[in-house]
Amino acid sequence: MDDLDAARIAEYLHVTPDQVVKMADRGRVPARKVGGQWRFSKAEIHHWLEERIGLSAADELDKVQQVLDRVSPEAVDRPIHELCSIDTLQVPLNARTRGSVIRSMCNLAGKTGLMWDAPAMAEAVQAREQMHPTALDCGVALLHPRRPQTSILADSVIALGICPSAIPFADRGQLTDVFFLICSYDDRIHLRILAKLSRMIIDDSFLIELRTSTSPGEAWHALKECEERVDEL
Repeated sequence: MDDLDAARIAEYLHVTPDQVVKMADRGRVPARKVGGQWRFSKAEIHHWLEERIGLSAADELDKVQQVLDRVSPEAVDRPIHELCSIDTLQVPLNARTRGSVIRSMCNLAGKTGLMWDAPAMAEAVQAREQMHPTALDCGVALLHPRRPQTSILADSVIALGICPSAIPFADRGQLTDVFFLICSYDDRIHLRILAKLSRMIIDDSFLIELRTSTSPGEAWHALKECEERVDEL
């Protein structure tokens, strides 16, 4: 695990060391004291950003996007609808358990040829779900492994499955019927994909269009149109 000081984390987040220390003092960023000094794990900071994105609140997403723009200005934002092709959409997704959903979604991603070990990806996604479920109150789950699986990925790919009726997916009891699988090639690209998808799923009309889609083509066009609306904001 990385053991970084405030100066290194400040460089990563593109803020000042004093700002990092204040955030740590107030419990707003994961940190621990060693010898009276705050120490940080870069992996924990990454997951802290990931959890803030998962809140799916518009004002919170604006703040996180500002951080991402500073952290990874060089990252190229590839369109979601290019990462998610019709071949990686399944409508309907006829799966009734968490395990069958995850396996089906990983098999979808494998159709691209960009991910060549669906069982390994499914195992990594299952481990992430056991650690912290990705199902949201809006009925959408943003499935992904805890860390990029670069050994089985040639590039980033997204799969989308829509169940005909919602199923219990998380231990907290949420019913979920829309599943995105995010297979990113690196952490920074992952955060930017997650941020954009989070902006898209707070659009109620987008979720209605997905849930009323009768084919992968209809769902893909809804995805593309919603992304275009988000990009115009």
